[in-house]
Amino acid sequence: QVQLVESGGGLVQAGGSLRLSCAASGGTFSAYHMGWFRQAPGKDREFVAAISRFGTSTSSSDSVKGRFTISRDNAKNTVYLQMNSLKPEDTAVYYCAAGFFEHSDPRFYGDWGQGTQVTVSS
Repeated sequence: QVQLVESGGGLVQAGGSLRLSCAASGGTFSAYHMGWFRQAPGKDREFVAAISRFGTSTSSSDSVKGRFTISRDNAKNTVYLQMNSLKPEDTAVYYCAAGFFEHSDPRFYGDWGQGTQVTVSS
């Protein structure tokens, strides 16, 4: 098991940028594929991006492709989500997750952080 703590959320105007961080502890970070998901009020949890154990492979949803970039630093036990050109529809609670597969389905991830709120104003 690994403990995950997200940070970096906040309020930003449309067109702005934020970088989310997710710090891991209590496990071997490089053993896990990592994912970012988000959940807006009244909606299901949605896949945002994922990255393989050593960062050699990444994937992202069509809704964020070209705007969001996932990366990781295994020496710092941290995964990042750089979010550019933010839109009001990106408003959600953002969660990082750890799992043994790089996948868009949240069921493949066993450990989750508590989430960080991102609000994009128009």
